[in-house]
Amino acid sequence: MKVDQLKHKALQEWIIKWKNHFEPSDVYVCDGSEQEHHRLAGELVKSGAFIKLNENKRPGSYWCASDPNDVARVEERTFICSKDPKDAGPTNHHKDPKIMHDGLNKISKGCMKGRTMYVVPFCMGPIDAPLAMIGVQLSDSPYVACNMRTMTRMGQQVLDKLGKDGEYIPCLHSVGVPLNEGDTDSYWPCSPEDVVVSHFPEEKLIFSYGSGYGGNALLGKKCLALRIASVKAKEEKWLAEHMLIIKLTSPEGESKFIAGSFPSACGKTNLAMLEPSLPGWKVECVGDDIAWMKVGKDGRLYAINPEAGFFGVAPGTSEKSNPNCMRAIEKNTIFTNVGLTEDGDVWWEGMTDIPPKMKMDWKRRPWDPSSKEKVAHPNSRFTAHATMCPILAKEFDEPEGVPIDAIIFGGRRKSLVPLVYESLSWEHGVFLGASLSSELTAAVKGTVGKLRHDPFSMIAFCGYNMGDYFSHWLDFAKFTDRSKLPKIFNVNWFRQDSAGKFMWPGFGENGRVLKWIFERCSDDAKAELTPIGNVPHMEDFDLQGLDISKGQMDELLKIDTEGWLKEMDELDSYFSMFKESMPQALLEELEAIRKRLKK
Repeated sequence: MKVDQLKHKALQEWIIKWKNHFEPSDVYVCDGSEQEHHRLAGELVKSGAFIKLNENKRPGSYWCASDPNDVARVEERTFICSKDPKDAGPTNHHKDPKIMHDGLNKISKGCMKGRTMYVVPFCMGPIDAPLAMIGVQLSDSPYVACNMRTMTRMGQQVLDKLGKDGEYIPCLHSVGVPLNEGDTDSYWPCSPEDVVVSHFPEEKLIFSYGSGYGGNALLGKKCLALRIASVKAKEEKWLAEHMLIIKLTSPEGESKFIAGSFPSACGKTNLAMLEPSLPGWKVECVGDDIAWMKVGKDGRLYAINPEAGFFGVAPGTSEKSNPNCMRAIEKNTIFTNVGLTEDGDVWWEGMTDIPPKMKMDWKRRPWDPSSKEKVAHPNSRFTAHATMCPILAKEFDEPEGVPIDAIIFGGRRKSLVPLVYESLSWEHGVFLGASLSSELTAAVKGTVGKLRHDPFSMIAFCGYNMGDYFSHWLDFAKFTDRSKLPKIFNVNWFRQDSAGKFMWPGFGENGRVLKWIFERCSDDAKAELTPIGNVPHMEDFDLQGLDISKGQMDELLKIDTEGWLKEMDELDSYFSMFKESMPQALLEELEAIRKRLKK
């Protein structure tokens, strides 16, 4: 379709405006068809950017590698451009919107010369969902166009939904590398020194420049579905959250839906596609990364997954850790920054104990088995459509969403935090979310292993002042009958003993923790009250068939009073950064825990 054929005249004018500014050699409106996808992927193969994988090994799939300087989110170059700096808050990088617009307009003038500008109409959420949100991304990256087709509902169906005057979120993206006549393009064009990922909350506008990778470039994901959506959610009294959604069914056939918040690369996808070890228990996946939740007509909290695909971390994903994920990426998948095998397949660390014969690593270098460097980048990714998941819940496309019975928060903590505990109230549960911290992973630039606060796993994704965000969560006790709100839990699969070995086996055994949470939601399991919350009563925690001693379980559920008092002091200091925006109710929760610990 040509731009002048669009029914939506305002959209047409917007595209033409930016065409004149970016100066591409061509403009292409994506229809989202399979034929289009194969054509674009074929063009990427022809240019050398993609390598088509062995059809007998990985049909319909492609390998590619990014520039080594463009491999992850760049949080120090991600900005919230609100008119008032206070609206961005202390956890976001703020820029004056006029200054940012002026700078971006200057640097992006003519930035698409020699390239095609792809018009990518996309919908976050089932297209008929009340919470569904439409965006239109302009991008000079065919990689983006291919990935957005997998990650969102993209193409003609969205244009049909927009009609002549529908609302959309404008999303502008360029890799920032114009091609003048005679220039040779790179496999992965980008401008790392100029990266800017900017969000304009008042305008509901996204403008990303310089990066072609992940959430920096696939603007429906972290930019729209979290940063901009969180602003809309506050305005409209719903929640846009960095959470998985699973359906957990007991042997008796009773089902409950659970949302879970985990920082990147902390086992979130593994939990979203879990195969429980306990006989008769079943997990089905509604979503692995993002949840939009609103209060339904019955007063309960209902969630949809706004994404249509998985953008998962590859290293560590294996038949042992996540067999359902391995099924989901058997075909029609784009792999970025993993190793390429001699027989035209992919490999990464943790996929198998012994690597196959490798052709090259993620930097496109012939593989040297004696090299100490990794075959795959630690933040290498796969992009696969959700319908490929063998345990996708039938409610995945339910427009009204699924009723959430429990919310789980979980970080990567070597010590202190028990295997699982339950909050004592909604306010206490919000405190658990606000106090969440985890050790850094390769998904974010920084020192791997360093502990950082990541409230609600939203530190990088909340589009406004996080103190106000805490208040917004607390307000849900006013928006509905608090007895209908989900129960809130904290989990930690990563406790280690003095030798540095994990104390809990994890993976499918995490189903035992889910079972206890399920039964707590039905008031069918006992708990012991501790100063930090309710921990499992061992009589009601299913350890049948598990080789773990009572002493190990005691250690996994132990409450270290002195350690927790230090944690409260540290949290008190952390919360002080929010100043007047920090809700008094959470400070009261902190003080109440401190008093209980001192008794």
